[in-house]
Amino acid sequence: MNMLPTHVFAPPPPKTLAETGLSAVMMRDLLLKAMFRMNLTQLTDISNVLCVPLPMGQELIDIARSQRLVEAMGTMSPTSSGDMAYQLTDNGKARALDALSQSEYYGALPVPLRIYRDQVTRQSIRNIQLTRDQLMAAMGHLILPDGLVQTLGPAVNSGRSVLLYGPPGNGKSSISNGIRDAMADKIFVPRALEYSGQIITVYDPIVHSQAQMAVDDPNSLRRNSNRFDNRYVLCDRPAVITGGELTLDMLNLSYNPVSRTYQAPLQLKATGGIFIIDDLGRQSDPPQALINRWIVPLEEHRDILTLQSGEKLTVPFDTLVIFSTNFHPNEIFDGAALRRIFYKIKIDGPNQEQFLKIFAMVARKRKMPLDETALLHLLREKYPTIDNRFANYQPVFLIDQMIAICEFEGIPYQMTPELIDRAWENMFVRDEVIAR
Repeated sequence: MNMLPTHVFAPPPPKTLAETGLSAVMMRDLLLKAMFRMNLTQLTDISNVLCVPLPMGQELIDIARSQRLVEAMGTMSPTSSGDMAYQLTDNGKARALDALSQSEYYGALPVPLRIYRDQVTRQSIRNIQLTRDQLMAAMGHLILPDGLVQTLGPAVNSGRSVLLYGPPGNGKSSISNGIRDAMADKIFVPRALEYSGQIITVYDPIVHSQAQMAVDDPNSLRRNSNRFDNRYVLCDRPAVITGGELTLDMLNLSYNPVSRTYQAPLQLKATGGIFIIDDLGRQSDPPQALINRWIVPLEEHRDILTLQSGEKLTVPFDTLVIFSTNFHPNEIFDGAALRRIFYKIKIDGPNQEQFLKIFAMVARKRKMPLDETALLHLLREKYPTIDNRFANYQPVFLIDQMIAICEFEGIPYQMTPELIDRAWENMFVRDEVIAR
């Protein structure tokens, strides 16, 4: 059986309804809404949906029964394990509809924000200590500039912000992804948070990768589901990646006026992990405005969000932010903004030796035989026309172009000066005036 990793600080399961930190009315209404929307009748199913232990599920049902909102239907068939079945009364259905008119959220009981803050501290990204070997293992498929790892390692371990900048096509995005892959441990992500009676959904299967857990043995005395608060999901440290589509609005709470529920913004979903902002400078909002939005979170490790009512709430900001841009930082930031980005690392293009290593590695993976005459033609005739500016993306581009030509012409994969020329023509666009 897969056990919880020993280094993961699991949130303890609540033993009583009071330990959930929620009001009795909210829990009762979530019970009624779940039973109504999902047609739940059995205690086991109800408890699983609410993500509470069976005794607490029974206690909630007993509260609803005492208020004549739920009634017992008797036990199910002999093959149904003898579970008592329950149904909503007419008053219970009316109360469920009234609760749904206030918020369509139903499912796992949310975790109060004040309790979640403690869990964030226990599993903070700032507790991460990657080694050189871990970072190299995650980036072993890359040909890295000399000295990059020894600069990148301390930056990642600090849990502070990092700016990767340099010419396009040299692996800034791949390096960011390598940092993400190097973080191999797990954290607990809340399914939803509660603040001032409002519910904010956090767990997102698109963003969060749920860790594999063995199915419990019903006869086991030590069950995984009883070892941590099931209102959380055990996940890999999250990595949120966004690019030119990022807007300032995406960093605020998203309110759905139809369901009357909130969804956590990207940076809150990334709590405990990394937030990669790729292609900085390509967004519709200016880079200076984006970085200004991060000033308080980066300096104070907290973020301020606003509810529809105008009420503000403070949430933890425990995220390694990686900015990646093709622009020189002085072109898009002022001095004050640059001071707030703790590490600034330039990612240059490869030199000729590194370029040839990348070219050979890509050719081997693509099963493209190397040809010395073609390579000399590339280095002596083509690259001087662009002042020998090598970039990491170019070997992949050129080799894939030659493969496409070979497949179209119905010839074996091969590398010739002629094919180099044809591939090169597609890598750049000539400056010219086009009549319209």
